[in-house]
Amino acid sequence: MLYGGQTARFLLWEHRMDLAALRRNYESIGQSHVFRFWDQLSPPSQQKLAAQLEAYDPAFLKQVINEYVVNKPRIALPAKIEPVDAYPRTPQTPEQKKLYADAEQRGLQLLDQGKVAAFLVAGGQGTRLGYDGPKGEFPVTPIRNKPLFQVFAEQLIAWSRISGRTIPWYIMTSDANDLRTRTFFGQHDFFGLNPADVFFFQQGMMPAFSMDGKLLLGEKDSLALSPDGHGGSLRALFKSGALADMRKRGIEHLSYFQVDNPIVHCIDPLFLGLHDLTGSEMSSKTISKAHALEKVGNFCVGDGVLQVIEYSDLSDDLARQTNPDGSLRFNAGSIAIHALRVSFIERLNEGSSLKLPWHRAEKKVPYMDEAGNTVRPDKPNAVKLEQFVFDAIPLARNAIVYTTDRAEEFSPVKNAEGADSPPTCRRDQIRRAARWLSEAGVEVPWTGDEPDCTLEISPLFAPTAFELKRKQLPARIAAGSTACFE
Repeated sequence: MLYGGQTARFLLWEHRMDLAALRRNYESIGQSHVFRFWDQLSPPSQQKLAAQLEAYDPAFLKQVINEYVVNKPRIALPAKIEPVDAYPRTPQTPEQKKLYADAEQRGLQLLDQGKVAAFLVAGGQGTRLGYDGPKGEFPVTPIRNKPLFQVFAEQLIAWSRISGRTIPWYIMTSDANDLRTRTFFGQHDFFGLNPADVFFFQQGMMPAFSMDGKLLLGEKDSLALSPDGHGGSLRALFKSGALADMRKRGIEHLSYFQVDNPIVHCIDPLFLGLHDLTGSEMSSKTISKAHALEKVGNFCVGDGVLQVIEYSDLSDDLARQTNPDGSLRFNAGSIAIHALRVSFIERLNEGSSLKLPWHRAEKKVPYMDEAGNTVRPDKPNAVKLEQFVFDAIPLARNAIVYTTDRAEEFSPVKNAEGADSPPTCRRDQIRRAARWLSEAGVEVPWTGDEPDCTLEISPLFAPTAFELKRKQLPARIAAGSTACFE
């Protein structure tokens, strides 16, 4: 099985090499130092290091070191960059109104037929939130303090009830949090889901390199390894057997989302239907940027091809360009919400490698020095390589972008305080709940722009504003009160 980028690859060998051959291969690319502590290791530790080294083809390592480590690749931006023509949140023409109506019905039909699964990228830790454990365990709702995992699970249960069909859930963990995540689900009885319909698998790993191209040892018996990026999720789906499981179940589409955004619509029939009816292999949601230089990727059409250009690569001049009405010309922010065809992911994994480019990042990586001491650098000392899922968009047929609303669907928890923190996320959950209730005819107290109450709506009660309108609700919410709908 081959693993790598557009020009680089490495081989995951299915058999053990003999030690002499393994040494020769790494010596041939100037990496013999990885065996520096071999004679000090116990047999299990020797086996651990050998298994890691066998996972990589030295020819691949030599190539990526040359292309991405000792040389910094130049970011080749398209010669012509234009704004994307995204589908609006609400239809603007009679033709669009019909398309959206048909799309919503098609999305519901796909759910009824059991052709949709959810795909959660959940490899992150809660370190930046001050939480010692998987980010998905972090308590996030305003009243019940439900963890992120539970919020998503309840959405899937709700939509399974609405459609009458189980929605399988594929969850990508990491080496750092896989066991803890599985244990957490078990301790909470999978939040009401059938364990047979929850498929855990681990993200792939890549070695870190010193600035001069040497493999770093994180321990005497281990390379310094880090996750291979959210783009690697598309390879991990294939390697883990998740794609094969989808085929057995008749799954045709995946709803992709990331673990830090509790107000994401894990299942969106309109979006899924639009994705299907347009023949798109990969569809994406966008929001209007908060300001010109917001640190989100930008959906653009580069040399005629839909793609995401990172905020750090789009020039400030382009980012600040405005339309005649004063709105930003490049205003389609990427928020990591996608729909993908299973057949597309299979096609990306055909042949020798996952067909995505690698991205270089300079980071502070602890490592073992020649004397066997752990060095914790105070400035970037290493290069990590990652692949990004949005780089699959240019490879997809008929890729589309659909506009959603920030207040409705994007309030991530990334930082302990300030922007994108637990307080701002809880605020946004309360605001959305107040808006949903108001639209359903409930009198909600406000003080200025903020609800004068604390609200929480469980997805089991209503996963959308439309479903909330079907429920029996109070006439009003008292000022200063706390109300939880579940």
